[in-house]
Amino acid sequence: MNIDKDQILQLLRSQGDDAKAQQADQELPGQVDTDRDAGLLSKLGIDPMDLVKKLGGGGGLGGALGGLLGKG
Repeated sequence: MNIDKDQILQLLRSQGDDAKAQQADQELPGQVDTDRDAGLLSKLGIDPMDLVKKLGGGGGLGGALGGLLGKG
């Protein structure tokens, strides 16, 4: 799943983790692919699956399935 880096930064800042947000801003690409960039996310202490749950439309499995089915 692709997530805009700014969404990740906002999430980290909303959790009060400015230091991690700053590091993420320096290391993550503008569009973060949770599969491709899983190593970078883990290095930053971010669980890619947790990120998808929080930023992937809030639909949990339904949101993930909707995203998959929407790709054609």
